[in-house]
Amino acid sequence: MHAKLILMRHGRSAWNERNLFTGWVDIPLDEEGIQESIRGGLSISHIPIDIVFTSTLIRAQMTVILALLHHSSRKVPVFLHPGEGKLEEWSKMHGEAAHHSTLPVLRAWELNERMYGDLQGLNKQETAQKFGEAQVKLWRRSFDVSPPGGESLSMTASRTIPYFNKQIIPEIAKGKTVFVAAHGNSLRSIVMQIEGLSKEDVVSLEIPTGAVIVYRYEAGTWVKDD
Repeated sequence: MHAKLILMRHGRSAWNERNLFTGWVDIPLDEEGIQESIRGGLSISHIPIDIVFTSTLIRAQMTVILALLHHSSRKVPVFLHPGEGKLEEWSKMHGEAAHHSTLPVLRAWELNERMYGDLQGLNKQETAQKFGEAQVKLWRRSFDVSPPGGESLSMTASRTIPYFNKQIIPEIAKGKTVFVAAHGNSLRSIVMQIEGLSKEDVVSLEIPTGAVIVYRYEAGTWVKDD
């Protein structure tokens, strides 16, 4: 059996529903986002998963919990706390049964959404009316144009891709199946890398909330599952 990479964008957040730029503002899922996360999880419930990576933002972490709620393994996600002092030291598990019945979850700020700077909290439609739809599309979709005070997709990729290469690829290279629950732009940067998309191609790449993308890793190459 080939190792797999499962990418999932978090379910709809309360600010997605209100059409606000969210970025690093730590907003939870809304009711529809909860259902999207469960539906996305059901679509991968039959795939054995060995390890989970997610961002430090609550909407992605909620998605992990909800997506794994009905997984066939019945394993419980356990959030690890490396480098967090007492939280790491005092949360250690003992006993083989506990280890076998849980699924390790690692959180990383490198997988966080693109930081939208001065746009965070603003209404997307009102911002388009103020600056023009073409300009806002450039800020949202282009590779190297950054919103005022924020990150471009290129800047986002400069943190997501090194983390992906250093922390996630080695797990896949061991034959493990990895589940990554993250954000529209952090995932766009990873898909761009995996599929070799150009700066022009990535403009039209949009990953909806709750969407799941699965790749097989075969002899060092990526094959997208249909």
